[in-house]
Amino acid sequence: MPRPIEGLFILQTVQRSGGIIRRTFVLIGAALAAAAMVVGVAAPAALAADHGNQPVAVSGKKFVIGTDTTFAPFEFRDDSGELTGIDMDLIRSIAKSQGFEVEVKSLGFSAALQALSSNQVDGVIAGMSITDERKKVYDFSDPYFESGVQMAVAKSNNDIKSYEDLRGKTVTAKTGSEGETFANSIKAKYGFTVKALDQSATMYELVKSGNAVAVFDDYPVLAYGISQNNGLKSVTDKEKGGSYGFAVNKGKNPELLAAFNKGLAEMKANGEYNKTLDKYLKDPAAAAPSTFWDLVVKSFPSLLKGLGNTVLVTIYSFIVAMIIGLVMGFMKISRNIVLRGMATTFVNIFRGTPLLVWAFFFYFGIPQLTGKPIDIWVAAVLTLSLNSGAYITEIVRGAIQTVDPGQLEASRSLGMGYGKSMQKVVVPQAFKIMTPSLINQLIIMLKDSSLLLAIGFAELLYQGQQIYAGNFRITETLLIVAAMYFVVIMLLTKLANFVDKRFNK
Repeated sequence: MPRPIEGLFILQTVQRSGGIIRRTFVLIGAALAAAAMVVGVAAPAALAADHGNQPVAVSGKKFVIGTDTTFAPFEFRDDSGELTGIDMDLIRSIAKSQGFEVEVKSLGFSAALQALSSNQVDGVIAGMSITDERKKVYDFSDPYFESGVQMAVAKSNNDIKSYEDLRGKTVTAKTGSEGETFANSIKAKYGFTVKALDQSATMYELVKSGNAVAVFDDYPVLAYGISQNNGLKSVTDKEKGGSYGFAVNKGKNPELLAAFNKGLAEMKANGEYNKTLDKYLKDPAAAAPSTFWDLVVKSFPSLLKGLGNTVLVTIYSFIVAMIIGLVMGFMKISRNIVLRGMATTFVNIFRGTPLLVWAFFFYFGIPQLTGKPIDIWVAAVLTLSLNSGAYITEIVRGAIQTVDPGQLEASRSLGMGYGKSMQKVVVPQAFKIMTPSLINQLIIMLKDSSLLLAIGFAELLYQGQQIYAGNFRITETLLIVAAMYFVVIMLLTKLANFVDKRFNK
């Protein structure tokens, strides 16, 4: 019997093996669906707004504003999970007075700037210092806060009292902040090394652990952290710093910038501006000590929401990855050199590059290339599914090639066609072989979803970050997050194994 054309054969084989493929989805999908029911997942609403062409008037318009995730008291989340702080109060008050709406995206400082450059957001307010270098790329509003820099050490440290005591030591500062700029300006004089990190809470933890002897940070942020029992004490006077401003892309959204300046001037004139600063900076009350269980109760709603997003993005991504893996797996064993080459190239690219690189490319890179913003859920699913699809391709290929070739030859000798032999004989045996590896890949995918926090995807670890940014209880919060990951992964594993036994007796 003549062999079918390779390209057509692959499509026919995948199509004819529908029962096996459906069985794959039933096996893994049942476990995922059960987990989704446990955490009460709701499907996200896709965002499809194009912010490239804004009208001159801002009244009645909606703007997407990027901000940091961990920069209390300028932006942080309260016990209810609501994003609050000086920057948040300012932008919301200005939007209300000027008649426009804002959608705030909590991304992290560096990610917020990348989102602005790629037109994913219309503006950024994140305690951002106005510098000559940044003025080359962004247009800034009038200054809304005059900052400064202070140095702090661990409460128990009585050796570091001035810059002279830093010689031969390591200090830390926040990436791109006034603190980092100032520390770098004096490090040669005083002989210390600067280690830059992305979050204030992480910097403070680094000092408390002894991996850095001091931290340079913007004084209002440092003062707020100390008032919230972050375990540090300031040991120097405030150094003169720069001014914070609201930023938009160079030459874009001038009407939004003008509205911000007008609203800021009105807030200063009517006294609302000073009230906003006093709310967060004037003699902030020290955080009342609470137990670990108090933290669990307060943080659980936000963490549960993050867990729901984690499970949901894993479901979507695994379905897409399975389709990709099955098609590419059959192409990988094809005798057609073109199809085989395409599958091999796909596997080499996505298996040979870091997942985080693709997350940034899909969410920040594609908008810069196309001029169109991309929804964060689309970017997240593309990142996870293409990465996992490369591994599933090899799982499918290996399982099919593991089946004894004599099985195919025997079925062909009985008069069955090649496609029918694959569908009825080879693929069912390959499915049993690949099932444990598919379950393992599912678990890896769920854990890999934590990397999506880098682009501001609100998964479980991201929500944990939001919580400890305000209360500075990093270790305890991460223990809760780890426990939730462990419970969900164990449930998924047991459910998947149970379904596997039912279908693969």
